[in-house]
Amino acid sequence: MADSFNFELVSPERLLFSATATEVVIPGTDGEMTVMAHHAPTMTTIKPGVVTVVTAEGNSERFVVFGGFADIVPEGCTLLAESAVAVGDIDRSDLAQRLQDAREDVADASTDAVKQKAQEYLDHLTTLEAAI
Repeated sequence: MADSFNFELVSPERLLFSATATEVVIPGTDGEMTVMAHHAPTMTTIKPGVVTVVTAEGNSERFVVFGGFADIVPEGCTLLAESAVAVGDIDRSDLAQRLQDAREDVADASTDAVKQKAQEYLDHLTTLEAAI
């Protein structure tokens, strides 16, 4: 059996998920990363995407996150999401609204830097929509 560690997914509203895990895949802003037991201490920002958790019992849980950051230590990982929901509970109309808002943000951008950031967020949401 693989070593396990504590994992918690927290949103501003509540603790969404807490379990002993063997593996967690996080959509980091620099690329996806897999967290396992005894991981080197790391703090990373996350982009909109899907977090996949493999529990110590062998179950796989998937959550959609809309940004935030992850704090990783050898004994565990805490993911603090700006917003998160279980994939099975995703509200397609909410995602569609977020996509529409992001498109409007790109169109309304006043500077190149603002436009680039808005476009990156739109790209993340588009990828997320395709993933779920």
